[in-house]
This record gives sequence, C-alpha cells and structure tokens, in this order.
Amino acid sequence: MAAGCTQPKPEFVGTDIAGADFAATFNLTDHTGKPRKLEDFKGKVVALFFGYTHCPDVCPTTMFDMANAMKLLGSKSDEVQVLFVTLDPERDSQEVLSRFVPSFDSRFLGLYGTPEQTAETARNFKVFFQKHVEAGKSGYSIDHSAGEYVFDKSGKVRLYLKFGEKPKEIASDLEQIL
Repeated sequence: MAAGCTQPKPEFVGTDIAGADFAATFNLTDHTGKPRKLEDFKGKVVALFFGYTHCPDVCPTTMFDMANAMKLLGSKSDEVQVLFVTLDPERDSQEVLSRFVPSFDSRFLGLYGTPEQTAETARNFKVFFQKHVEAGKSGYSIDHSAGEYVFDKSGKVRLYLKFGEKPKEIASDLEQIL
C-alpha cells in the first residue's frame, strides 16, 4: 500500500464485535456424527446460529435467509460454513438434524451435544435459552436468543447479525469478511 493510503473501514449491517472475549469455541458433534470444534473451520468464514428444529418461526426463517445469502454469494459461498447449534438435544437427535439442516443447503451443518455441553456452549456464546411448557398443551417450545455470530477465516468472532437481517445484507457482510 502506498504511503498515506488506507483501506476503507468495512460498513457492516451487523454489529461489529471484533475483539470480544467470548464465543471462543465449542465441543459438539455434527449431524454426520463427527466431533467438531470451531477450530475445524479455520480458512472459512463461519456463520453460527443457535436454535431448534421444532421452532415455528425464527429458526427456519434464519436458515432460509442464510441459504438465500449463500446463493447471492455465488461461488464465494464455498468459503462460508453455516453452523446450526441445537438448543434442544432432547428432541434434536443426529438423525433429526441430518434431515432438517441440509434441507436448507447441503453444506450447512447441524451441531448437537449433551444437555450439559449445550448449556456450556450457550454460556460461552452468551446465548439465552429456556424451555417453555404451556399448561394444558403437550410438548414444549424453547425461548432463545435469535442472532448469528460470524467468524473470520482465522476463527476470530467479527459480527453479530440480529434476527431479521435480509439475505442481501447478510451476503454483503459475509463478502466483506471474506
């Protein structure tokens, strides 16, 4: 770079959280049965989202928006890994995740752990979640934080995308990090 020239600071739609001292790693299993850590994905931009497969709105909407953002990235999408971490290990087995997560994009990975691993991972990422049982109804829902963490290719957390970001905005932020 020539003297006096500076690279323009990226203008993200998401919240820049570079340098945050949380969201460091996890020890979970992917929907193919392979143990995974965040470090496994170095060399790719990672978009990580917490949810559950029985979620009626936020989770499928986020997954759909991520799939559309990947389409907008074109061939650059091969440099992005989307991870869906279940907050419902009781119902979201490997089999359930292996049907749900890749239905949005075959490259997406679902991650799960024991209830203890799930709680530890959620704490590490500052994700709120709580089982909600309604009197007189069968089953339950899970109230949870609804945003995505984006990591750069070196594995450092960079952005927090709040729920409802449009695919075009997501793709723009991912492209800037690429």
